Amino acid sequence: MQALAVFPERRRLELIDVRRPDLQRPTEVLLKVREVGLCGTDREISSFEYGVPPEGAHYLVLGHESLAEVIEVGSGVRTLKPGDLVVAVVRRPCPHAECLPCRADRADFCHTGDFTERGIKQAHGFLTEYAVDDERFLVRVPQPLADVAVLIEPLTIIAKAIGQVHAIFERLPYEGGARRGLMLGAGPIGLLGAMAAVADGLETVVYSKGPEDGERADLARSFGASFISADTQPLESLGARAGEFKLVLEAVGVASVMLAAPRVLQANGVAILTGVPAEGATVEADVGRLLRDLVLKNQVVFGTVNAARKDFVYAIEQLERFMILFPQSVRRLITQRVPLAQAAETLLHAGGIKTVVQIDRSLTA
Repeated sequence: MQALAVFPERRRLELIDVRRPDLQRPTEVLLKVREVGLCGTDREISSFEYGVPPEGAHYLVLGHESLAEVIEVGSGVRTLKPGDLVVAVVRRPCPHAECLPCRADRADFCHTGDFTERGIKQAHGFLTEYAVDDERFLVRVPQPLADVAVLIEPLTIIAKAIGQVHAIFERLPYEGGARRGLMLGAGPIGLLGAMAAVADGLETVVYSKGPEDGERADLARSFGASFISADTQPLESLGARAGEFKLVLEAVGVASVMLAAPRVLQANGVAILTGVPAEGATVEADVGRLLRDLVLKNQVVFGTVNAARKDFVYAIEQLERFMILFPQSVRRLITQRVPLAQAAETLLHAGGIKTVVQIDRSLTA
């Protein structure tokens, strides 16, 4: 069978032939991979910025935004059966007994750094025809979500953030003030975040590069958000035009944007950072004002990465909700589907909102 792999030492990205895996343990599940979403992480690994092969291997099979069908289950599997659709949790726990997050099935908060991640760090991913995984890392997907289920993994970033935001707001003795949300970026994370905000009743603004009459602006408006173009409206003066926000979600990974995000927060507001800026980025900023506002206005800024199984479950619930409220808008997030043979070229020439590699076309045929 074929797989798309990166060879870090040779600095090569190749479609290779690999052996079809077999079940080795009672709790393992054989998967037929249906679709895999491509994202910025895959492009960065393909550019050799990071990405670590499994121990003893010279290559890493890419792909972590998976959707697969269960083909065979081990004798110890109790929650899955052949024919089920599943998505896989990306991060796996470290082996250290002292890492309490990993021991509590919250590897997304691992503090040792010795976790593994499918398709990213020391574990092969899902850009291949078949894969094997343990039952504990697989989450069953309702069949009606089949055509959009590949969006579940990126939506887990939002699901995890929502859980943390709710916990932060619980510190307030009341729920007051304008319910307004700002999404910085109109990629998959920014737009999924905007959908979640609209679904929760927030007046939502998407702020991103691109024309205000462009495709992404039209998509944002299709589910009830508004759009402001960064091409014509500097972020530094966005507050003067759009006002302040209770919630700000950053999803661009640009240091200057991340530092400016709290400037449009209202008192008691929360800013969530999901992007990963390049190392060495330098930005001129009024740090004194930023810190004064954080203290005097009781603001909170936090970063979040990866997600746990509970976030995958919540993301599925959110996606079901989106498909009731604005199904066509959700489907429009997937702008291109390509076969595995074109995945490498597609990674090197990114375009659209979300590109999906369709390894088995029978799912949406």
